[in-house]
Amino acid sequence: MGESVTRPHVLALDAMLGRSFPVLDDGFVRLVDYMGDDAAIVQAARVSYGAGTKRVHKDRGLIRYLMRHSHTTPFEMCEIKLHVRVPMDTWRQWIRHRTASVNEYSTRYSVAIDMAQHTPPDQWRIQAMRNRQGSSGNLSTDLGDRLSVAESALHSTARRVYKARLAVGVAREQARKDLPLSTYTEAYWKINLHNLLHFLSLRMDEAAQQEIRAYATIIGEEIVAKWVPLVWEAFLDYRLRAVRLSRIEVEIIKTLQVNPEEACSLAATMPVREREELETTLHALGLKGCHD
Repeated sequence: MGESVTRPHVLALDAMLGRSFPVLDDGFVRLVDYMGDDAAIVQAARVSYGAGTKRVHKDRGLIRYLMRHSHTTPFEMCEIKLHVRVPMDTWRQWIRHRTASVNEYSTRYSVAIDMAQHTPPDQWRIQAMRNRQGSSGNLSTDLGDRLSVAESALHSTARRVYKARLAVGVAREQARKDLPLSTYTEAYWKINLHNLLHFLSLRMDEAAQQEIRAYATIIGEEIVAKWVPLVWEAFLDYRLRAVRLSRIEVEIIKTLQVNPEEACSLAATMPVREREELETTLHALGLKGCHD
């Protein structure tokens, strides 16, 4: 097995066990347990690659190769367990990732957590015109003040009605039905690193909803980056901060160099959303788009 080596990032994660990272106004992410690290991924990959790989690839280079070419099985050798406290509407998005083991706080057995996410007056977002599931900019603080006051009143009323139902003997499973989606819930969430990186690639993206992005950023930057630093570096380089190109986008970019008018004519055949995403990609690459 070779000599035992103490890895600084493992010690850092051990010291982090049980620590809660605050998110939003009353949420948190807490590291409960973990298994494996960068070395476990390398070890698993070298078993499948056969003898002699050690002399060819250093750990960092091998991990970057695996990430670059989507060889995902070695990343499944690592697992992490988190305890999270999250608003129910955000949890609905979170739980769509069905590749984790989950045990959630039950309001059938226990009284609902007496806290709901509050929106500060300067954080009420405007519905995006083109993206039906997104937002764009914020409402004025004056309007936000009124919305936040009304929100607090709604939370208070909902909680008062809920408690009154419990007081007269209504079953918990029924008493809870009018609680707002802003009510916090808690869960234990265990997931392997491959699936966790998929979660982070979607939920740390700028297009993700702000609330779940806050959780994903804490998990990624405060926990995963310290747990598997080589994987985190490769993840940033090849997934989160990378640019993916479709066949037609490659053709347009090649054509832009020699015939911008023809390239823009080709871009005009794309669906509107794809054209908008292409413009964003071109700007990221430092190239002029068709609307510049």
